[in-house]
Amino acid sequence: MSSLPPSVLKNRPILVVDDEAEVREILAETLEDFGYAVLTAASGEEALPVLARDGGVSMVITDVRMPGMSGLELAEEVRQRWPGVKVVLISGYFVPPQAPQRFLKKPFHIKELASLVRAELG
Repeated sequence: MSSLPPSVLKNRPILVVDDEAEVREILAETLEDFGYAVLTAASGEEALPVLARDGGVSMVITDVRMPGMSGLELAEEVRQRWPGVKVVLISGYFVPPQAPQRFLKKPFHIKELASLVRAELG
């Protein structure tokens, strides 16, 4: 858990990671409509330097199944290197075992995403 209050976390960007450009764009636009700053990456490998460079990301929302580094591998890397960053996994194929991060099964309703982000970041 982050020691930062939710009001501070909300002002820090959310990183959306998905290899499908359309999904990435829809998620980013939706989160921006809800008042969140958003960064995007097309892969786990692309996400790591964004996280390292920005350092102020509050949450990573990542697809599970991506070429190269999977969302599960990215989530583990985030958990180890940036323990205060929240992680949400999304997938239409994967059903998670007990995991330390939240999960949304595709297709999900935008209200579900908004509710989950609000619950995590305020």
